[in-house]
Amino acid sequence: MKITGAQAIIRCLVEQNVDTVFSYHGGAILPLYDALYDAPIRHILPVHEQGAAHMADGYARATGKVGVCIATSGPGATNLVTGLATAFMDSVPVVAITGQVSTSLIGRDAFQEVDITGITMPVTKHNFLVKDSKKLPEIIRQAFRIAKFGRPGPVLIDIPRDVQTAEVEYCQQILPTEPEWSPMPAVRKMIEEATEVISKAKRPVIHIGGGVIAAEVHQEVQYLAEKCSIPVVSSLMGLGGIANKHPCFLGLTGMHGHKIANATVHNADLIIAIGSRFSDRVTGDRVRYAADKKFIHIDVDPAEIDKNVAVHIGLTGHLKQIITMINSTIEKGDTAEWWAVIRQWQTDYATEQKGKQPLLAEWAMQHICEKTDGLPVSFVTDVGQHQMWAAQNLVIKAPRSWITSGGLGTMGFGLPAAIGAQLACPDKRVIHFAGDGGFKMTGAELFTVATHELPIISIIIDNSCLGMVKQLQKVYFPNRYSHSVIPEMDFVTFAKAFGIEGAVVNTKKAFTKAFNKAYSDNKPYLIVIKIDQDDVVTPMVAPGATLDEYVSLNGS
Repeated sequence: MKITGAQAIIRCLVEQNVDTVFSYHGGAILPLYDALYDAPIRHILPVHEQGAAHMADGYARATGKVGVCIATSGPGATNLVTGLATAFMDSVPVVAITGQVSTSLIGRDAFQEVDITGITMPVTKHNFLVKDSKKLPEIIRQAFRIAKFGRPGPVLIDIPRDVQTAEVEYCQQILPTEPEWSPMPAVRKMIEEATEVISKAKRPVIHIGGGVIAAEVHQEVQYLAEKCSIPVVSSLMGLGGIANKHPCFLGLTGMHGHKIANATVHNADLIIAIGSRFSDRVTGDRVRYAADKKFIHIDVDPAEIDKNVAVHIGLTGHLKQIITMINSTIEKGDTAEWWAVIRQWQTDYATEQKGKQPLLAEWAMQHICEKTDGLPVSFVTDVGQHQMWAAQNLVIKAPRSWITSGGLGTMGFGLPAAIGAQLACPDKRVIHFAGDGGFKMTGAELFTVATHELPIISIIIDNSCLGMVKQLQKVYFPNRYSHSVIPEMDFVTFAKAFGIEGAVVNTKKAFTKAFNKAYSDNKPYLIVIKIDQDDVVTPMVAPGATLDEYVSLNGS
């Protein structure tokens, strides 16, 4: 069957079970837009192309499916870059389709021409410039395979306008399944060695990262923890990989991790890392982090093994199969004394915090979890102090119900990602947290929220400053807060311009009333929580220190 390139793109998207695209028009992408007119695909028009990329990202994180964003050439394409980098750092499957000037004009500085494949090469898993229309269908299919299988990541396809209008041969294909993985004999031997090391360890800990979510191995990890009675800690991206209230789970580890989790990692004799890349925010000083410990690192990507921390055993491949093989043969070791030490730490840290007045942001997050207990909710955050308070205080019960920008730390990520997540999972209520600084970056996407009547509850933690920047300035440059204090903004009036109700609160009673209204009305709502500029995220590991060395902030 011969059809236009644009029609072939749409048919390939339908093949891949794409039901939603996040896209903004432009001259170089108009042939594809014409094909979209009759397509069985929902089209979401954002306010800005960066929003489209983050929406596709949020959609992908919420579902595990490939998110799709589309933009025109030149500025439309470059506006996707931050979103692609965000997805790349957190290993999120996204396919970005960009229009390009006609092939005869490439390299001639034509209107809205830019080398987007060159620009995005460092922040995509792979990218394509399609110059031969005959290859277009297979390239679309290949892009989805690359984005989804192995270590997930974003892929960009740059398609000149004349390729979109050219006649191409199209034959429907069946959606491919993930390639089978069979461990080599050497890998099987290493798995046997790993089970022996785990069983003999006196102070083991399982460290989970975002790979546990991506590979959907949360049940296997939980089984391993329960069978061997091993404590579990999580990176920022791994939250939800095991329920917060599970008896083996100790919390977030790293720079702003829970003290009990950090103490457990610091004093462990074995770290079993699953789907984690040992970022600097997790390890602090890498040399001292690794001292007097053995490491078993299980990851889909061989490039992560020994990259940041030298490991004793590195296992790469299909995570579900590897952990299942470990679970089938491992014998429980003796961790009773280890748990006794951990329980004493838990008592000590609980006593240390007793009597302190919680930050309003912390209390609000705990209150939200109490009010929504047993209800289907997803939490999406922007980046900053509120993000760390959320990671410390929200009760994350299941995978894909916690969505945040970890590796790139992208301010402005939260609201558009919340839109993608809400559209992906309409039966789960999305509760979105942002700081006043990050919200200003993409807050105009409230227009998209209002247009589609999405029942997102946006909660802005407003201290009229760039809170995390100011906190870091407090550590590095005491009392010299260079341009981190910013003018106040009337966020509620801003939201009303889009037809969205809101409230400003500064007491627990007022917040409770506002949140109850927001949740019961089942429509978009904005709540602004006013907090003090001196409120800080604690604990905070000292820069370049070990996980038991904390900065003194506000006497903490």
